[in-house]
Amino acid sequence: MYPEILAALEASWLGNAARHSPWLFTGANLLHVLGSALLVGAIAVFDLRVLAGRGAWETGRTAIPLAAAGLALQIPTGLVLLAVEARALGQNPAFLAKAGLVALGVANVALFHARFGGPRRGLPLPGAARLQAGVSLGAWVLALLAGRLIAYL
Repeated sequence: MYPEILAALEASWLGNAARHSPWLFTGANLLHVLGSALLVGAIAVFDLRVLAGRGAWETGRTAIPLAAAGLALQIPTGLVLLAVEARALGQNPAFLAKAGLVALGVANVALFHARFGGPRRGLPLPGAARLQAGVSLGAWVLALLAGRLIAYL
């Protein structure tokens, strides 16, 4: 089923438009990089504050919305970039690694906020939060690396 979905995406109006419009592809590429910078940069600042054991929630008031904006840019622009050569890219080991790492990063963020957010927000974070911050930082940096490797594998 996965190969059929990739083929349909590549054959879609989006795939066709992205392949034939240098402006659409270039704009999507630019916004995808900007989304990466916002997402990983903001998450890294938050994770580093968690690892330092102080100031995470204060930093999070700015960093979390910036990371969410970055992810909101990444999803549609990534779809445009994928649509150009979905069948080939969807089987690329670096793309598959990137998708898995992004899924891990998103799941880790959700788990972090489920465990330590809500009524616990603002309280000192336990050691388990530092472990999750390390996982988060690793997942997002490795997702960037995997994204860059897509062109070479």
